[in-house]
Amino acid sequence: MITDQQAHSGTPNTRLPKEFVDRLTRPFTRFLRIEAAVGALLLLFTIAALVMANSPWAHMLEAAWETQIGLKLGSLEFARSFREWINDGLMTLFFFLVALELKRELVLGELKKPRMAALSIAAAIGGMVVPAAIYLTLQTGQPGQNGWGTVMATDTAFVIGCLALLGSRIPQSLRVFMLSLAIVDDIGAILIVAIGYSSHIAWGALMVAGLGVAIVRAMAIFGFRGFPIYFLLGGVIWCAVDASGIHATITGVILGLMTPARRWVDDDRLYAILSQVIAHPTSGEGSGDTENRQTLQVAEIAARETLSPVERLVIGLHPWVGFIIMPLFAFANAGLPLSLSDLGNSVTIAVFSAFVLGKPIGILVFSWLAVRSHIAARPRDLSWRLIAGGSLLAGIGFTMALFIANMAFGERLLTSAKLGIFLASLFSAAAGLALLAWLPERGNTPQIRCE
Repeated sequence: MITDQQAHSGTPNTRLPKEFVDRLTRPFTRFLRIEAAVGALLLLFTIAALVMANSPWAHMLEAAWETQIGLKLGSLEFARSFREWINDGLMTLFFFLVALELKRELVLGELKKPRMAALSIAAAIGGMVVPAAIYLTLQTGQPGQNGWGTVMATDTAFVIGCLALLGSRIPQSLRVFMLSLAIVDDIGAILIVAIGYSSHIAWGALMVAGLGVAIVRAMAIFGFRGFPIYFLLGGVIWCAVDASGIHATITGVILGLMTPARRWVDDDRLYAILSQVIAHPTSGEGSGDTENRQTLQVAEIAARETLSPVERLVIGLHPWVGFIIMPLFAFANAGLPLSLSDLGNSVTIAVFSAFVLGKPIGILVFSWLAVRSHIAARPRDLSWRLIAGGSLLAGIGFTMALFIANMAFGERLLTSAKLGIFLASLFSAAAGLALLAWLPERGNTPQIRCE
């Protein structure tokens, strides 16, 4: 049995055994914890996509992205291009992770305080409504008017990466505010995709998807805890939603928000179980189904279940989404033949104006209204100047903007929309960083009462 002295001592027996692979994985694990790394990798792959799109190999790369991949069974064919599998399939995991992060913040993080959550939600709504209104004002009656959803979302990775460059000059409250805002408007944007950019709805397939969601909920209520069966059901639901005509990535949002955020085993139960652990027999023979083995198995499950499903999935998926799926998406979609002739295109101007003007105006106005009406509370160290700087950074739309642009625009206008997205993202990053860098150091920032 483990004694209190052994549990709190620094002896080697109280630690996990060390392997050579730990020397390789630990630095990589530390690297994964740095949010800015995702933004840096996205930037690298974006540059690579732009270089390839303006190189002699552009047509070869485009042909590779359009390669059809899928299954064909008799008259039934389920195939997509390589790019479509990335945009519709892999990006479902991106939205699943976004929904998980929102659920975690709402239940376990800063957003569990209703008035704090209201500030981010109000800002996100303003950051969606005002840019869309500006875009429609400039594009109503023109070929690009269907692209209003392109300007509604903020790129989480690039925004957090920009904030990381400022280090201690900005308070943690700004990072929490911007992360929450970006997550909420990512959710809003994918809902817009499901509603505004879906084809004719097949109600039979949608009913199958609804039944699958109900089964997932029932399994959670009855205590099924294995992830593989949930992922299998998630795949079935994804296929049903896709067949229904609604954009299949909404599956990730629904299942992410349904994931439990409460842990199954609390600390007291964990310590009680661990206190019963007896060292595994050291003989060369297998121990069989002994009491010692059963106790160790229970302890293993208890240690795992002290983290909620939301937390475990975020930890497991974040490296894959951040370092593989998002860069792959950028590489597949950010390619743009550069031409100065597109600078005066009305779609380019509308996208640029909506991001650069609409985002900061919408975030600031809606945040101010929420605070003044006492619906929301503003943290003491989150001044209006900091919110203004963050709202400028919110004009970095990139990932979600490209995602929606691919559905909203035809080939002729897509290049102009991409140019507007890139120019707006560059301007917003530069303006936001300049304003936040000009503000006083964090330690000298005047304390403002919570409103």
